[in-house]
Amino acid sequence: MTLSKDSILKKIKKKAGRPMKVSELARILGISEVQRREFRNQIKLMVGEGTLVRLRGGRYGLPDEMNLITGIFNGHPNGYGFLTPEKNDQEGDIYISPKCTAGAMHKDKVIARIESHNSSGRPEGRIMRILERSTTSLVGLFEPLDGNGWVIPMDNKFFHDIFVSSKHKLGAKTGQIVVVEITSYPEKHQPPTGKVTEILGYSNDPKVELSSIFRKLGTHIEFPLNVVEQAKKTTAHISNKDLNNRKDLTDWTIFTIDGETAKDFDDAISLDLTDVGYRLGVHIADVSHYVKKNSALDKEALERGTSIYFPSDVIPMLPFELSNDICSLKPNVKRLTLTALIDFNQKGEVIHSEFFTSAIKSRIRFTYNEVASLLKKDATENKHTRFVDILHNMHQLSKILRKQRFKCGSVDFHVPEPEIHMNSKGTVEKITKAQHNEAHELIEEFMLAANQVVARHLFNKKLPFIHRIHESPDEKKIAAFQEFVAGFGLRLNSPSNVSSTDLQNILKRVRGRPEERVVNTLLLRTMKRAQYSGKDPGHFCLGFKHYTHFTSPIRRYPDLATHRLLKESLNHKYSAHEKKALAKEMMEIAEHSTLKEEKAMKVEREITDLRRTQYMSDKIGKSFTGTIVNVTQFGFFVELGEIFVEGLVHVSSLADDYYIYMEQDHKWRGQRRNKIYKIGDLVKVRVKQVDISLRRIDLALL
Repeated sequence: MTLSKDSILKKIKKKAGRPMKVSELARILGISEVQRREFRNQIKLMVGEGTLVRLRGGRYGLPDEMNLITGIFNGHPNGYGFLTPEKNDQEGDIYISPKCTAGAMHKDKVIARIESHNSSGRPEGRIMRILERSTTSLVGLFEPLDGNGWVIPMDNKFFHDIFVSSKHKLGAKTGQIVVVEITSYPEKHQPPTGKVTEILGYSNDPKVELSSIFRKLGTHIEFPLNVVEQAKKTTAHISNKDLNNRKDLTDWTIFTIDGETAKDFDDAISLDLTDVGYRLGVHIADVSHYVKKNSALDKEALERGTSIYFPSDVIPMLPFELSNDICSLKPNVKRLTLTALIDFNQKGEVIHSEFFTSAIKSRIRFTYNEVASLLKKDATENKHTRFVDILHNMHQLSKILRKQRFKCGSVDFHVPEPEIHMNSKGTVEKITKAQHNEAHELIEEFMLAANQVVARHLFNKKLPFIHRIHESPDEKKIAAFQEFVAGFGLRLNSPSNVSSTDLQNILKRVRGRPEERVVNTLLLRTMKRAQYSGKDPGHFCLGFKHYTHFTSPIRRYPDLATHRLLKESLNHKYSAHEKKALAKEMMEIAEHSTLKEEKAMKVEREITDLRRTQYMSDKIGKSFTGTIVNVTQFGFFVELGEIFVEGLVHVSSLADDYYIYMEQDHKWRGQRRNKIYKIGDLVKVRVKQVDISLRRIDLALL
């Protein structure tokens, strides 16, 4: 037999009715003497992965048959945690009490046994074995003690403080943020130990606060030397050879529309009226011309996966020489691009599309606010008069496309986003609601259209490519959402087979009503996260059958990969063998890019939380009116009006009654007075405490 892990597992499931020794397994599976050594090695690997479990007496068995579950342990600051099973078909997260963690640390891969269920039916378990330690070093606050020291991890989900002996302190002092390498992991009655490998600086230094977040989450700021050298050698000069087989569009009226502080302009647009409708040009920076496959630049871009944006700064996917200069579609400078030309009829339906390499010269760099202003008022005296007619035609097309998109099933969430404004000293000046005007919507519609026609083209060519997918929501979560919105007189036609149109109809019905925010927020939490994939189940929230990312190759690696494939598809016919290799490559890039996107979101979220707590640190004792936006088993979160900051009202601070947590109804109810606190309620609160290191804002009801 073939000695792959999968084939061994199938045979064990079929033939081994009980735990067995390796010799017994070899005999019943028909393993020859020649194969025994390889068989033993595969068994060891399977034990390491958790697909087999080694029992006392050297016997091996299947975890599923012994009520054992393999998964990832997620720690909680209070010393307990939850096991997330690897297999989706197993019951939900399993609660692990502090005495049952067996020294596991946050994100460790473990095997656990379910031992009971609590009153609400949630499984509770005990960790039996740690299969894989996920963490080799941590970032934390150093505190000396009796000549030695302790490192308190910045991520409080790592609830073990790490002991550092005097010879391993590296001279660290009280209040400094350090990197500690773990030399031994926690065991019964023994803390983890480690040695300080780097001192980042004092915790109250703004630069140290950021660098500690980057180190904690494994985010690289500086580019490797070979990447820097390659970027510096890349020239902005465009030769005749560069222009070979490119369409010269430098006399077209093309321009960019971006945010006020943007520097990496990777998309430009043009529009002409035709006899039957509109001809939209979406011109994207031809990054793949400069970043060759498997070059140092390409490998680093793939490793980073995406640019990371946060208040007043960015960690770019590509060095600034490319992202902010050579590839950026600056005004009045010739740039190399990849163009998608799309013809629409008056209804906004695509009647033709074509793709080609091009050279453009952007006429002007517009901001969203400038365009929104031009669309609203008479611009006859404005310096941008010559662009006004084009902008109005663009606006008209974008409204047609938007209407068509929602008619076909797109979901339109209305959840305000915060915008954090920093001053020149690097401190938070204010937090406001991020602007989202008609100019934003115009660009959104044009980019969505371009991404969609590229996906259709690659699909019609029967080429494997990177899909941007969004799977339909979990049935149980939709049922819980239905139960909640029923309280507002809303219902879904078919919760067991919900469509994006059903959800959009709910959102349309609450538009302008007091419950609009809470329904939008809760539905957004009900949705699965969008991701990259080699498979194509479609994009549920957009209502698109085929969708990819094409429009941002400066800041997203999947877009860069899509550019290469699109350019190849115009002149090259793939063989079956090439398609097979391509499918494998696209799947690997998709999976890697999804992980990198999730990591970038963690960095952005952590920095946002840091800035919010810094902003609130001088507001202790002040009163605000806010809305309950989330209810949990330990209290509820309140978003403070106008400043977009969330704080926690802990249940222990509700002193006027004993309160019961009602998970299904997203509320707390007082036992004696029946006072209720639920999602959407307006409450008055006082800022009780702010802990910047924990990113925590505690509130008290007034």
